[in-house]
Amino acid sequence: MLCLGIDSGTTSTKTLVLDVESGKILASAQQSYEPIPGLPRGHVEQDPQTWIDAVSVTIRESLAQIGNRKSDIVAIGVSAQQHGLVTLDAKNESIRPAKLWCDTSTASQTEKLNKAFGIVEELIERTGNAMVPGYTAPKLLWLKENEPQNFRRIRTVLLPHDYVNFWLTGERQMEHGDASGTGLLDVRTRQWYRPLFDFVDKNLFSKFPPLRSSTRPAGLLRNSLREEWGLSGEILVSAGSGDNMLSALGTGNTKAGMVTVSLGTSGTVYAFTEQPIIDSKGDLAAFCDSTGHWLLLACTMNVAVGVQRIASLFGWDVPMLEAKVASVPAGARGLLFLPYLQGERLPNLPRGSAVLHGLNLENMNPAEIARSVIEGITMGLAYGLKRVVDLGIEPTELRVTGGGSKSALWRQIVADVFGYPVAALKVTEGAALGAAIQAAWTYCQVKGKPVALEKLVRDLIKIDKKSRKDPRKDNQALYTDLRGRQKDLTRKLAASGYL
Repeated sequence: MLCLGIDSGTTSTKTLVLDVESGKILASAQQSYEPIPGLPRGHVEQDPQTWIDAVSVTIRESLAQIGNRKSDIVAIGVSAQQHGLVTLDAKNESIRPAKLWCDTSTASQTEKLNKAFGIVEELIERTGNAMVPGYTAPKLLWLKENEPQNFRRIRTVLLPHDYVNFWLTGERQMEHGDASGTGLLDVRTRQWYRPLFDFVDKNLFSKFPPLRSSTRPAGLLRNSLREEWGLSGEILVSAGSGDNMLSALGTGNTKAGMVTVSLGTSGTVYAFTEQPIIDSKGDLAAFCDSTGHWLLLACTMNVAVGVQRIASLFGWDVPMLEAKVASVPAGARGLLFLPYLQGERLPNLPRGSAVLHGLNLENMNPAEIARSVIEGITMGLAYGLKRVVDLGIEPTELRVTGGGSKSALWRQIVADVFGYPVAALKVTEGAALGAAIQAAWTYCQVKGKPVALEKLVRDLIKIDKKSRKDPRKDNQALYTDLRGRQKDLTRKLAASGYL
């Protein structure tokens, strides 16, 4: 039995073929792309057709790699970036480019939504989450206020993974996990909070597709695609979910004490919880997961972009970047980076900008600057882990995923900054693997041969033991001091209006 796992991300789509019996990844493919260039600061958008083209290319490449075994494909699962706003007209055509999770142009609409329901604390009480610019709800209000002609054309609102599922199956729906990131769901009850819909527009609720459990399939692969790809029989498409939900599944984050750190386009720290844990400060999100439980999640916006820009700035490839960073001691000789290149979600600084602090003649060098960028990004994420611990989650281990997890140097910095042992997995793209596992799990249920999710996770997810990094005590003390300095500097500059 083979399953396809698709992860449609911000800068690339990855597809893999999982052999469920052996646990082996038989094929994989990746297609890169970027957001639409030239938009004003704060606006980050993509044409949804970009995702479809990339999914099509990577599926074709993956199937070509397995040859005749493509007849063993039985199910497909889709993970995608969260929060993006996809709007369809009466002909089911995209009305405009999708505003993405990292689009901060909706800051004023976010403030309106928070204020309309009292204060942030009251909105948290009603839905479990504060409203932040990345969520889908303020994007809808932005569209109504700034492009009313486009808003009036809306017949269907979808999230990115819903849109890919719609293309695959012809069926429109949302599931609880990704729907959590709209800001419109009461995560405790898994029901829409209707007053928020009505505040945006009295007809908005009718534009949303049915809300279903993440354990129910989205539908069957359309015959035209099945024939085009040379697949046989009925191919099930599982519900799919947002990238964080399926990355949790793909890293084995399905029991208490497990914490995942994702180093991708965004940075996330999240923990499985049996019941919803609500952060009264609004720093962490309480999201439904894709297994019928919840995730306590911290998200920062500036991870891969910072590292990529530094490498590009100095003309380095990845091995050279790592060598240069490794040549500099922890702490970058006093250079500190505030990583708010395109605004930030944690802390909530949608109009923020980055800062290099502490430059002097000893550290004004490419290697020190590069190290300070990676350290600053990691320390920003460490605040999220601290809040997770403050809210009662004691990690037993940290599992790191995403592109950054491939770097031994970065894994060591994560261990030193976070103060916990860190290990990567043999399959570093957790979201795509999680999508394939969800597809297998759903397929077995539908066929009347249910398999416990715990067994699939145990059989299919393997730790790369050689990747383990333990925290170094000397560096822990240094980074604790630097984290305090980063937090204090952020607070002072934000209060003064300089961020």
